[in-house]
Amino acid sequence: MKLKVQKEIFIKTLEKDYPVEEVFSFFFLLTEALFGIKRIDLALDPEIQIDENQAQRLDSALKRLESHEPIQHIIGNTAFLGLTFKVDRNVLVPRPETEELVQWIIDDFSSENKTLKILDIGTGSGCIAISLMKNLPQAKISAMDISQAALNIASQNAEGHTGNLEFIRQDILQLEKLPETYDIIVSNPPYVRELEKKEMHKNVLNYDPPSALYVKDENPLIFYNKIADLAKYALSPGGKLYFEINQYLATETVKMVQEKGFKTELRKDMFGNFRMIKVDKL
Repeated sequence: MKLKVQKEIFIKTLEKDYPVEEVFSFFFLLTEALFGIKRIDLALDPEIQIDENQAQRLDSALKRLESHEPIQHIIGNTAFLGLTFKVDRNVLVPRPETEELVQWIIDDFSSENKTLKILDIGTGSGCIAISLMKNLPQAKISAMDISQAALNIASQNAEGHTGNLEFIRQDILQLEKLPETYDIIVSNPPYVRELEKKEMHKNVLNYDPPSALYVKDENPLIFYNKIADLAKYALSPGGKLYFEINQYLATETVKMVQEKGFKTELRKDMFGNFRMIKVDKL
């Protein structure tokens, strides 16, 4: 079978649920991951043939996409700040906004020569902690999560990378104080309210771990409040706390943190939404 025929099948099947350009992206991510065939290869040779086994593998992936399974789960990994991370149903698929948050930290601290102590709360796949380890080699990093399944994925993602990184299983809401002081604390905690579920795509609703996403409508800042309280005593002088936040609760989040005596800087993401905060210890 010609590969371009399979591409047309993908478009016809998925265009009701996804923009055509996104379907193209899915298709070529799969062909490259499964067969090593890139988009440019098909452009240069439109008559590329695939065998029956390869066609069956694409059909299987297509059925999973029809069920709104994330392409990252089907491939088994995703890119984040130039690195590749294994992902499955036990961890959130890293988002572009989180890359921006991590880049903010790197930009702020890349010129530091001292050993930085960093805590990543709710590490999930480990994308934040491992990316910081690669870009801030002078850092000593602790990555915390309540889920052992997530920590197992994060540990696998750390394999092959050198640096000072430890993983800790901990429910942050049950912690009275953090074990050390830190120059940087970063967190992308659960922040999606139940009332916002109707806005979410099925690939998030049905496949991302609920415990990493949702908070109760009546207390949506529960994790931010707790982490800010812990940070008051665990940040070193001049230390900084970085949050990814719910864009609909930016004002409330800033107010809550400022009331605890912190100075804040609110920043928009590439889509123009307020999605991250830097908090300075005064």
